[in-house]
Amino acid sequence: MSKVIIMDHPLIQHKIGIMRRKTTSTKEFRDLVSEVAMLICYEATRELPLADIEIETPLVKTIAHEIAGKKLCIVPILRAGLHMADGILNLIPNAKVGHIGLYRNEETLEPVEYFCKLPVDADEREIFVVDPMLATGGSASAAITLLKNKGISKIHFLCLIAAPEGVKRLTELHPDVDVYIGTLDERLNEHGYILPGLGDAGDRIYGTK
Repeated sequence: MSKVIIMDHPLIQHKIGIMRRKTTSTKEFRDLVSEVAMLICYEATRELPLADIEIETPLVKTIAHEIAGKKLCIVPILRAGLHMADGILNLIPNAKVGHIGLYRNEETLEPVEYFCKLPVDADEREIFVVDPMLATGGSASAAITLLKNKGISKIHFLCLIAAPEGVKRLTELHPDVDVYIGTLDERLNEHGYILPGLGDAGDRIYGTK
């Protein structure tokens, strides 16, 4: 079954509180998205496997540790996930990055893929799918299904804010994917927006509201 980890770190809660305010500027909002993503990633990478390697310090040879295997790949869901990826890259600068673009079909209300570009060795890496908001769970679930259809199995999902409805849908459809959430909000409104939420994350990141 999925692990659902809801962050209780004071720094994360403080920063999300600032993001919620409608008076927060575009620049400050954008910076906070990156900062909170980096803090969530710190927790999401806690159980990555390590390998022992011999190194030489200025004084002596010793055994150090490095992340084992092919390392990591960050996959933001366009467009709002891009700034989460930037924050995580500050923490893990050698990670590779893929991109998935989805839009909602206005008749079926289901997500439709319009772009997907992944590293050629993505199936050998730990994949971190990132999107600021987990609302209905449609886009996140579709993105993860797309990755699985390409033979990728080691997948984690990271978001800043989630609604219970989205968490339920994602974990039911993908019980093998661990979910890391900055904070869990109350519910969705009739338009599919998270309450209390913070508005449209993409518009607030890019100043397009």
